[in-house]
Amino acid sequence: MTDDSKIQPEWRNFYGRIRGKSMRASQKTYLSEDLDTLRPRGVTREENPERALIDPAEIFGDHRPVWLEVGFGAGEHLVHMAARYPGVGIIGCEPFINGVAMLLGKIRAAGVTNLAVHPGDARDLMEVLPEGSVAKAFLNYPDPWPKRRHHRRRFVTAEHLLPLARVMAPGAEFRVATDIPDYVRQTRIEVPKAGFELVNDSGAAWDDWLSTRYEQKALREGRVPHYLTFRRV
Repeated sequence: MTDDSKIQPEWRNFYGRIRGKSMRASQKTYLSEDLDTLRPRGVTREENPERALIDPAEIFGDHRPVWLEVGFGAGEHLVHMAARYPGVGIIGCEPFINGVAMLLGKIRAAGVTNLAVHPGDARDLMEVLPEGSVAKAFLNYPDPWPKRRHHRRRFVTAEHLLPLARVMAPGAEFRVATDIPDYVRQTRIEVPKAGFELVNDSGAAWDDWLSTRYEQKALREGRVPHYLTFRRV
């Protein structure tokens, strides 16, 4: 018998940039020398056409807690958390290859060894992670898609939140940081529908937060950051 809930489309819409106009020679080196060793196997459809589940223990070599950051930008928060919590394995997802290259440079500089990098759509990764395998997730300054007709492209929609809820363990924490008031509004409405409860809704950042370049830009331009914490129920 086929489990229809596990049947996924062969192709899905993706909105946003994949590559920038230019890349430094050093960044090209990071991509060619480092990415392959940090990339989880079995995520792409080419490697895993049957969409079999992957074992996070094979990514990090043991059964440590696994965290997930969706859209890590230039990677400063991801590397900061990896350095602060060396006993945790963190998977970062980012389709923008220039951002991936910047992250790889930061990983080299920091010397952290508990990171994995998926250079693609987070949905592809969530599709093959086991149920309840993620202990904490981060969504920091996601693309706001400000036009009303584009709000369905935001991460805080059922297309993204339901797969996220599936892979998160009961009681797992989901953090969202944004400077867009309407994104806060939509987050408050949509995330609980997917199986989360709101536990903190504040203008004060988390104790272990590292302000990213996107947040610094928002502050320079007069926008106010907001931080929301949810728990998987």
